[in-house]
Amino acid sequence: MAVVLIDALPKYISAEEHRNLIASTPASFSDIPPVLRHKEDNVSIALDPPLDTFSAEDAANGSLYVIESHLVFMSATGRGFQVEYPRITLHAISRGEKGPSIYCQLDDTVDADTNAEPQNDEEEVSDMRELSILPKDPSALEPIFEALSYCASLHPDPGAEDEMDDDDDAFVNAEEFETFNGDHDQELSEVGRVRSDFLNNSRFAPY
Repeated sequence: MAVVLIDALPKYISAEEHRNLIASTPASFSDIPPVLRHKEDNVSIALDPPLDTFSAEDAANGSLYVIESHLVFMSATGRGFQVEYPRITLHAISRGEKGPSIYCQLDDTVDADTNAEPQNDEEEVSDMRELSILPKDPSALEPIFEALSYCASLHPDPGAEDEMDDDDDAFVNAEEFETFNGDHDQELSEVGRVRSDFLNNSRFAPY
């Protein structure tokens, strides 16, 4: 499942702490916690279809953590969830009926090794879940989107690695992203291609 419920934040460090650790030449780079690229307070979320175990109260207000390892929402109720970036098949800035938001499509396919019972032919099974992230401050949309795009670029589709050209192995710098400047009608269709490009064997290039 794409959405994993949690009751505590995963371990992370700031970008400054990461730079200091790298400069000090640690004994093992693999032990360095992932970097927090953006935190946004006063955020509400919406899941469609909703999770029975994550209430409307849980979704009403909390903090969003864009960490290099996971996208995390921690509610003011003390409950939260995390999503691995390969599960986010599309993300975009949306200005729809719900208001300015970050819209995500999540791959909710059950893992292949799960012993799931065969479904009735007449029963409709959804393998996609929609996540809308609605910050109280609309100006936070672009920083959230840029941080999400950067973290997603660190987790390309594993199945596409063997087919990528050598020229695609460029180092990604979070400071080099450019913001999409199209109109509102274009924004979802154009910016939303960023994550879906991974499914088409095209690594996101921020410059």
